[in-house]
Amino acid sequence: MSMTSWQMVEPKKPLQRVESPVPEPGAGEVLLEVAGCGVCHTDLGFHYEGVPTKTKPPLTLGHEISGVVADVGPGAEAWTGKAVIVPAVMPCGECDVCRRGLGNICPKQKMPGNDIPGGFASHVVVPAAQLCEVPMKPGAPEVGRSGVGLAELSVIADAITTPYQAILDAGLSELDTAIFVGVGGVGGFGALIAKTFGAAVIAIDVDPERLAALAPHVDATFNAKELPFKELRGAVSTFVKGQGRRRTELKIFETSGSAAGQKTAFGLLTFGASLAVVGYTMDTVDIRLSNLMAFHATARGNWGCLPRHYPAVLELVTSGKVRIGPFVRCFPLDEINPVFEAVHRHEMKQRPVMVP
Repeated sequence: MSMTSWQMVEPKKPLQRVESPVPEPGAGEVLLEVAGCGVCHTDLGFHYEGVPTKTKPPLTLGHEISGVVADVGPGAEAWTGKAVIVPAVMPCGECDVCRRGLGNICPKQKMPGNDIPGGFASHVVVPAAQLCEVPMKPGAPEVGRSGVGLAELSVIADAITTPYQAILDAGLSELDTAIFVGVGGVGGFGALIAKTFGAAVIAIDVDPERLAALAPHVDATFNAKELPFKELRGAVSTFVKGQGRRRTELKIFETSGSAAGQKTAFGLLTFGASLAVVGYTMDTVDIRLSNLMAFHATARGNWGCLPRHYPAVLELVTSGKVRIGPFVRCFPLDEINPVFEAVHRHEMKQRPVMVP
């Protein structure tokens, strides 16, 4: 029996289709028949921007994976036949930081498409310990009230769980205003999640189509391309005042993964505000770091999401509280190269999911 994978043999060169024998899972591992694998900005960073992968090419990228367990290794028998989502960041669960609940910084963590082969393939072998089971009814095309199938749920593995972790770390509540700078995949889903926390939500982007798609689901949208920064900051302040929410301690989430977005997000800091840096770019920004001191504000990074939070995020989606259907789109895996190009050119308005 053979499998198909699309491998990055050399950065910036088209991914290559490779046929190979289906691998056997080892102890504590499962073989997954991939249902879907989302295309993330991180994949583009590896492929186009020179971000190094932990495992050198040739490497199969893709870390937003869902599928059905087709085979198991010793110790993983309980997962046989189950539908699952593979966490994008899988801590070892045994080291000092893992025992202290800090698995995001586990030095032995595994990330598909970086540390190990990823999900742009028909099959993939992954550790079983951190998998998130998806309760599926036999023969049902959709999962719960989500309106989507198992393939689309793959985006939970990063685009939805990562902002969820940032929202938890920020301590977001119904008294707060959440501001998302950049509302593509991660930022758009983050804005939807923030609404379930009861917060007032502002979406900021430079793409009018993205803002229009998100507008019915948030409280305010602003186009940073049309508003000079001082006017943008004033518009945000006016909105917050009119909402009757806290005018201090704004929760700001930089989810654009761009230097311009990071500068905008930092510039929105106010007294007691928190800034979560969720997006990634190789570019640098020129900021006045002392603003953190002057505003008694905080800034922190966000790397993935702890696997223990996945069931709660899955429930948000399967219950219909967070609707992802309008924001994802499936493509055949064989179209991965044109899809990569379209995403790289910012032509894709929905989160692409590659389906074998």
